[in-house]
Amino acid sequence: MSNLEYRKPKQWEVLAWVPIASGLYWLLAAQGAAWWLWAVLPGSLQLAAGVNLLATPGGARSLGLLALGAGLGLLFLLPAWWVAGFGVALLAGILSFLSLVTAGRLALRQAPLYLGATPPEVSTRLDLKVAVDELVLGYFVGSARLPSGQAATRACEDVMRLADAIRARGWDRDPQALHSAPPAPEETYIERGRLRGIDYEVLRFDSAYGPPDEFPNAAHWRGLANNGECQVRLLRHPGKPRPWLMCIHGYRMGMPWLDFSLFPPEYLHQKLGLNLIMPVLPLHGARRAGLRSGDEYLDGDLANLFYAQSQALWDLRRSLAWLRANEPGARVGVYGVSLGGYNAALLSCHEAELDFVLAAIPLADVAHALWSVTPPAHRSYLRQQGVTEARYREVLKPVSPLTLPCRLPQERRFVVAATADRIVVPSHPLQLAQHWDVAVQWYQGSHLSIRYEHEPRDLLKLALSRAAWNLG
Repeated sequence: MSNLEYRKPKQWEVLAWVPIASGLYWLLAAQGAAWWLWAVLPGSLQLAAGVNLLATPGGARSLGLLALGAGLGLLFLLPAWWVAGFGVALLAGILSFLSLVTAGRLALRQAPLYLGATPPEVSTRLDLKVAVDELVLGYFVGSARLPSGQAATRACEDVMRLADAIRARGWDRDPQALHSAPPAPEETYIERGRLRGIDYEVLRFDSAYGPPDEFPNAAHWRGLANNGECQVRLLRHPGKPRPWLMCIHGYRMGMPWLDFSLFPPEYLHQKLGLNLIMPVLPLHGARRAGLRSGDEYLDGDLANLFYAQSQALWDLRRSLAWLRANEPGARVGVYGVSLGGYNAALLSCHEAELDFVLAAIPLADVAHALWSVTPPAHRSYLRQQGVTEARYREVLKPVSPLTLPCRLPQERRFVVAATADRIVVPSHPLQLAQHWDVAVQWYQGSHLSIRYEHEPRDLLKLALSRAAWNLG
């Protein structure tokens, strides 16, 4: 029996007229180059998405572009007011807001229902949460760099070479052979930082990870200079030793201001009294290889993703090795969110000496996630070259948390997820929970609303209780 129940889209989607009206208004409300400078993007995106939703109901990719256009409309309200006056800007803002709500409502209406998942509630509040997910998803998909021409051919060849190399080394049958335990770094540097009145330390050391020289794209990976140095933020209390919470951030994060908003030190460090260890994932933050944090991690060649995940596990274990060398007997729990949830789950397959693992809105099946957002024409080209979703999954199997069992006791494994997540859809936490033989704690929200939901904090408190952490 399938775990999906698809909803049949309406033949004529009445709500599609909302972005059509908003897009037309943005494009026709005023004249002149000054107005068009601000109107062309929100107007064109909303109009195109609305027409596409009207003509082809059920077009999921249109919803991200619709939310992105509506979000830009709200962002451009002040310039629109300055150019065309208060009345024009006010109506443009109202229409953009209605388009944003429409994107969320249609996303919920069209999303499949997953057996075992709590269904999302029907409310305007949840529509807005989902719309923000769709906006970010539209940005991710719209800004993703897809190879073309000779680069596309080379990328496909690299996938095949990588699959052959993994099989030749036996990593598909024994992932443990790929992931040897790293030693603690011998040479480290610690700097001090301060943000929002909170003092923290930055631990730096050489990652010492590198793919085999004969592997595809290995020379490029080794040449990423910033990525070769690990950065780990530390917040520790003076006095007697306290338990440590390892916080693993999500995709496109890795900067202190973002990570501290997801893992607030005011709550975790100051109120709960935990020591915090916060590694920066490969290619993120100061380790980035492109203009944006996370470039080449999920939007690069598949070989890069394989190396990024291998290095992420290596760096997390090397950070733990440093901690245990400097504080023997340290008690550590792991809390990862989104891509961090994936890495937290992967870490629990290789580290038995953890007190608990909490995977929040966790990515679990990266092959499916990547394949589902690949444009149809590009998927068709990949299939012609022998590259399929199954091939993606084969290559990523040695770095998947679904391949090996979690080494922690069942009562120390936790999964929390959103009923209306549009970035990491409910099938991911369901797969991980099934693999771990645990239940998912659901909250009525979206991927990005996790910062404001109480269920993740409640589940963290339960994890602390079961670990018998005495923080008094």
